[in-house]
Amino acid sequence: MSRTEKAARLPLDEEIARPTFRRERAALKRGVWPVAGCDEAGRGPLAGPVVAAGCQDTFVPAYFYASSDWTQAIDTRPAPAVMLLNVDSGPGTSPQSHFQTLTRQAQAAGITVLGYSSTEYGAKPIASVEAEISDYKSWYGVNGIFLDLTQGTSGELSYYQQLANYIRANVPGGVVWLNVGAYPAQSFMSVANTVMVFEGSYSSYVSDQVPGWVSQYSPSHFANVLYATPQSDFDSAVNLSRTRSRAGFLFVTDLSGSGNPYGAMPSYWSQEAATIGKC
Repeated sequence: MSRTEKAARLPLDEEIARPTFRRERAALKRGVWPVAGCDEAGRGPLAGPVVAAGCQDTFVPAYFYASSDWTQAIDTRPAPAVMLLNVDSGPGTSPQSHFQTLTRQAQAAGITVLGYSSTEYGAKPIASVEAEISDYKSWYGVNGIFLDLTQGTSGELSYYQQLANYIRANVPGGVVWLNVGAYPAQSFMSVANTVMVFEGSYSSYVSDQVPGWVSQYSPSHFANVLYATPQSDFDSAVNLSRTRSRAGFLFVTDLSGSGNPYGAMPSYWSQEAATIGKC
């Protein structure tokens, strides 16, 4: 999720064994979705924000500076589960007290704040990404990292597994989100707490193809971002995200993808928060 629109990528599919029926039945009795390779709450190696069965949470790509936009998100009830802190396409060159204050305010409201780092489709040196992770931790006290421009093919799996391990070893409670922008090789589902599997316009979302293996995972494993979504299409967008995509985390905005669709809050944010935050 860079400040410019990402290139389209085709979804990929890899097969892994399904959980046993006994495990599925036991988990469903407790109202959670079982996940291959994860705990029975579907939370991956470590527990990040978890969406209850049948529910969704909002999240906010906070790629803006204005305190008013941050406050609008933070003061929402229910508050967004996650906010993505993008200081300057990364942590910047030095800590900014402005964002330190806003991060603390968000965390005080119960919001998980994730620092932003682009991996440049696996081409960025791991040491450079690790340095950004370290800066986010020491400067802003984030709860985890959002790895953008993720290459979701199996050849890059070890690269992202190494980064995920670093995040979890160095950030207390280290939550890992990956932004592939499409469905990755299924093996990536064991790397992250949550994978952004769609980032695009509403018009593209209507025809998005969802692989069958998605049903094996908790909704908490999936995030969708829809920009260029008119208010007249908002209800349809939410319905598709629930019935077809099973996205546990959702952000919808009417801002256009031709510029920075994350430069401000959506004009219909109050409706969005009330709709998506309702089970």
